[in-house]
Amino acid sequence: MTSTRPAPASRDSSRATTTRSPWGALGIGALATTAVLTLVVALALGGGADAPLVADPGLVVRYGLPVAKLVLTLSAAATIGGLLLALIALAPGRPEHHRALDIAAGAAGLWTLASAVAGFLTFLSVFLEPIALDERFGRLLATFFGETDIGRAWLWTTVMAATVTVLCFAARSQAVLAFVGLLAVATLWPVAQQGHAGGTADHDAAVTAVYLHSVFAAVWVGGLLTLVLLRRELGDRLPVVLARYSTLALIAFVVVAASGLVSAQLRVGGWEGLDSGYGAIVIGKVVALVALGGFGAAYRRVLIGRVERDRTPRASFWAIVVVELAVMGIASGLATALARTPSPVPEVPVDQLDDPSPAEWLTGAPLPPPFEPWRVLTEWDLNLLWALLAAFGTFFYVAGVLRLHRRGDRWPVHRSILWVAGMVALLVVTSSGIAVYERYLFSVHMLGHMMLSMGIPVLLVLSAPVTLAARAIRVRKDGSRGPREWILAIVHSRFASIVGHPIVASVIFAVSLLVFYYSPLFSWAVTDHLGHQWMILHFLLSGYFFVNALIGVDPAPYRPPYPVRLMILLATMAFHAFFGLSLITGTSLLLPEWYGAMGREWGDTPLEDQVRGGEIAWSVGEIPTVALAILVAVMWSRDDSRETKRRDRQADRDDDAELKAYNAMLAKRAARGEPRAPTS
Repeated sequence: MTSTRPAPASRDSSRATTTRSPWGALGIGALATTAVLTLVVALALGGGADAPLVADPGLVVRYGLPVAKLVLTLSAAATIGGLLLALIALAPGRPEHHRALDIAAGAAGLWTLASAVAGFLTFLSVFLEPIALDERFGRLLATFFGETDIGRAWLWTTVMAATVTVLCFAARSQAVLAFVGLLAVATLWPVAQQGHAGGTADHDAAVTAVYLHSVFAAVWVGGLLTLVLLRRELGDRLPVVLARYSTLALIAFVVVAASGLVSAQLRVGGWEGLDSGYGAIVIGKVVALVALGGFGAAYRRVLIGRVERDRTPRASFWAIVVVELAVMGIASGLATALARTPSPVPEVPVDQLDDPSPAEWLTGAPLPPPFEPWRVLTEWDLNLLWALLAAFGTFFYVAGVLRLHRRGDRWPVHRSILWVAGMVALLVVTSSGIAVYERYLFSVHMLGHMMLSMGIPVLLVLSAPVTLAARAIRVRKDGSRGPREWILAIVHSRFASIVGHPIVASVIFAVSLLVFYYSPLFSWAVTDHLGHQWMILHFLLSGYFFVNALIGVDPAPYRPPYPVRLMILLATMAFHAFFGLSLITGTSLLLPEWYGAMGREWGDTPLEDQVRGGEIAWSVGEIPTVALAILVAVMWSRDDSRETKRRDRQADRDDDAELKAYNAMLAKRAARGEPRAPTS
């Protein structure tokens, strides 16, 4: 009872302070006001809302559509920020946790409304129809939302946002909320494919950059806005939650800066592109981002410590937060204006090129130079998503090892080397010449597949990342779930216990080869950007679960005896060989409308290249399998040696009591005339 008394007092004092200074209303007002004003000014200066020479949709549509998108952006941020804080910063059952979910639910409702309005205004800007309540207008509206890409994108966004709204009100368990959070993040995907993300040779890179930018900007802005609105409920726990948000904000800052840099490079081109309305808005965004980085540095160096010393944060602290929200509003307004402002680099769809090649019709980009093995390291096409994952993975792993060393604990050096090698290999597969040429050569695609499913998982499994996380990440004691708690919850979940079982993992690993390559999944993964990212994730996870079941150091639901492991491995090796032989002896292309229609004049013919891909699956793919077999045999030998040493030490401690008891039992049976047990 005594431990809970200070909290109500703190909340009462916060309530009194709130009455005098409504910081929540000030924060929302500063964010919304600066965002709208900046948007209007940027649209006017950059020409994003200028009337077109032909087919003007009207002033209301030209300014109403970007304003609706701005409301969508800010409400999506509040939804994602509220859900994220509820998931990893707040303890379930506390008032601030319920309040955060209420904030997320209300923001998701506004998100749904803004998405519907933006979709309708987009329809008006495309079809240039006056609003009418007749059958013809209804048919046009149905055609737009049901048959056009941009209409379906807005429809999906609205439906998904509405689903998030309902689930935020209904769900309270952390597992369900995690699903709601993922759904909220996925809801930003359809919109990310619109605007300046499409219609160019850099479509995939632009979509990835825009999507990552929108997601992590939402985390950054929405987290701080939720924090301000929770100030009264948090009370004495504000410093702890503020420190947790500061870590999230730092990660968001890095991703927002990297994705913004990629987007600017694609849209601005060279330095001369800055001498334009679009370039001026980009410069404004850079200035706002630098200012927000300064706020973040102030939090980590000064403000968090000051809040920890004061039971009730000073008015100056909340004033700084309101100013930061105002700067976030400026950045949000500039970002929305950029999506409507013509960029210096022209966006020319393939069907508007003078003489597009077959490769340009299929991929949106011209053919790369003739393939040579050394071009794997000289031709690069950065996949920002996996590059950031590799960078963050390396940073956090090394940070965990350093924390153990500072604590006096040891961590094997070879595990760190293996992890870094795995992250480097992941970057090479997803962004080097392998990523460039796999779109044109099946053999290069198969090489990347083998590395993702067989090579990289071996490196990652042997580096024991889950064990490191369990030892290095601080334990939460306030009932909330931090990174350590979420990692362990996932590892010990029912889903992980099923897919991580050796039999299930081996079946998924082996059978997915046939299911993937002999079904429409292969076409989706090759021709669609989202499908390609799914393919990378699937290959990595299926390989990781399979390898972890055989030689893993991290926890697993069940690891069979070593002879059974070798049998599973040999069966998988035979399946790989069968798959490779089927490609070698095949007489038809798996994807003729893609690999057979590129129009390339260099390299092997498409069928010869597919045969080479089969040879890679059979030969190169078996190298990690043989390495796995050797590792299993070595672990088996070491396990027998450890067991022998354990028995010897036990015999030394108890004067070989086990052997004496066994001999005594044999003597008694012999005295009774019973036959002796057979000996091996």
